[in-house]
Amino acid sequence: MTAVVATRHSELVKSLGADRAVDYTAEDFTQIGETFNCILDAVGKTSYFRCRRLLKPGGVFAATDFGPWCQNPLLAIWSWITGSNRVVFPVSTAGKAFVDFLKARMEAGEFRAVIDRKYPLEAVADAYRYVDTKQKTGIVVINVVPADRTAP
Repeated sequence: MTAVVATRHSELVKSLGADRAVDYTAEDFTQIGETFNCILDAVGKTSYFRCRRLLKPGGVFAATDFGPWCQNPLLAIWSWITGSNRVVFPVSTAGKAFVDFLKARMEAGEFRAVIDRKYPLEAVADAYRYVDTKQKTGIVVINVVPADRTAP
């Protein structure tokens, strides 16, 4: 697996299982001379049109955000209509089953969440401001249980 990250995240992605970390601050990842079966834009930093030359025949581009001009869901629909299945826009419908699956993976040590910061519910606006800086690493957790109470 190859991860595209800023310099400061190289060791983190390697500790999470990446074989290679491409530093986008030092090189253009679209010019690395490799092709892939799947490209996942997990943070909304690129587009299908920028990455399509990196896909192997039958390869898939997946994005977790709407992309520029809301193109990702539209491209996924077009991809489905044409039968190419080159672009997917994953939407979870599993609910509790998916949460149980992740819980089992975490308990087995097969999945590790990277938590950047935690905020109490009362500071949710501060959490949003921090996320808007685009400097977070991993997830920001909002604790919905008041600090003076414990979860049941």
